[in-house]
Amino acid sequence: MAYPDVVTREEWLAARKQLLVQEKQATRDRDALNAERRRLPMVRIEKEYVLEGPDGQVTLDALFDGSRQLIVQHVMFGPDWEAACPGCTAAIDEMSAGLLAHLKSRDTAFALVSRAPLEKIEKYASAKGWTYPWYSAHDSDFNFDFQATVDKTRGQLVYNYRDEPDMLGDKDSTEVPGFSCFLRDGGQVFHTYSAWARGTDFLGGTYSLLDLTALGRQEEWEEPKGRAPRVHGADPTFTD
Repeated sequence: MAYPDVVTREEWLAARKQLLVQEKQATRDRDALNAERRRLPMVRIEKEYVLEGPDGQVTLDALFDGSRQLIVQHVMFGPDWEAACPGCTAAIDEMSAGLLAHLKSRDTAFALVSRAPLEKIEKYASAKGWTYPWYSAHDSDFNFDFQATVDKTRGQLVYNYRDEPDMLGDKDSTEVPGFSCFLRDGGQVFHTYSAWARGTDFLGGTYSLLDLTALGRQEEWEEPKGRAPRVHGADPTFTD
């Protein structure tokens, strides 16, 4: 395991101040990026999507729960799966009822959507002790239209806004994780944003905290090299 260099407090402070300049620039860059995200145009939802939830079948506008905005987390949980994917599960584990309450105070609702049947969703949520609003898109085009399911038979082979004809290999379909945002104006619903892949990883509390540390996320792709165990997830021995 490669650790940071050991220096004096004065040398560390000088290096820290130099990094602070870059951090402040990154903050300004992030603010500018967020502003550009808010300037994105939006698309009117013309199709009626019928999802299934605890109270039976509902249309997409019901997920707003009276709010003006809606954030949907696309949870990887296929119709023939017995559990949601571990990564999505970890992300949901980091959530709290307080998060939903804070979003609601800003006129924004939050809901999970998967393609698994509602019975499987409710069984899994119960085992995890989750009470978040979670809906099934099993009999809907929702996942396909918003590219949360990549499927050969449906001709939906786009992931993260790129054509990915080879990503399925021998499989016919797969679920992918992401987030989509919607805005409601009167009786009309609009799609404003969706993010996939690395576009979502900053949303989790664990990654955001690990990014502050010397060892980071301890994954092989990170720089500087040598700060991840050879077998990620195994008991680290910190040997090279």
